[in-house]
Amino acid sequence: MQHVTVPQDRIGVVIGAGGETMREIESRANVRLDVDSESGSVTIEDAGDPVATMVAPDVIKAIGRGFTPETALSILDHDLRTFDLIDLSEHTRNDNDLQRKKGRIIGENGRTRELIEELSGANVVVYGSTVGAVGDPEELQVVRRAIGMLLDGAPHGAVYSYLERKSNELNDDIDFNAPQ
Repeated sequence: MQHVTVPQDRIGVVIGAGGETMREIESRANVRLDVDSESGSVTIEDAGDPVATMVAPDVIKAIGRGFTPETALSILDHDLRTFDLIDLSEHTRNDNDLQRKKGRIIGENGRTRELIEELSGANVVVYGSTVGAVGDPEELQVVRRAIGMLLDGAPHGAVYSYLERKSNELNDDIDFNAPQ
């Protein structure tokens, strides 16, 4: 049995319309969920598959940190797809610094966050004082580095160049049998 706490404003998303999302998580992860909507506590009980049971808390955490249920459930579909969380409060001095750094990560009209998503291949959400990412290990490594660069004050252009270079590396399908 495992426990996950979800922010109050995200409990409804975990449950879904008429309990639909909760039932889908239970069926796909082969677990039993007990949601306390007052405290935001979600208890996860093993109902069969131990591997899916290990991943189920990440699905709940991902929804709690702002991901859509579909994106969070994608963690169950792919063996390497995982959830990663970066706590921005560990990298900021005060609330003003947190807001400024969140603004750098989100970018004007959300464009920087969108580019991080597009070029890394991972899904990225900025929620509260955290940045969440869902993707495979290489994608999450690229996201972590890009976020780190932005938190360290690197110019956006340098971060975009890094992302484009990594995107090309990740998507580089070299055909060794092609004629030269």
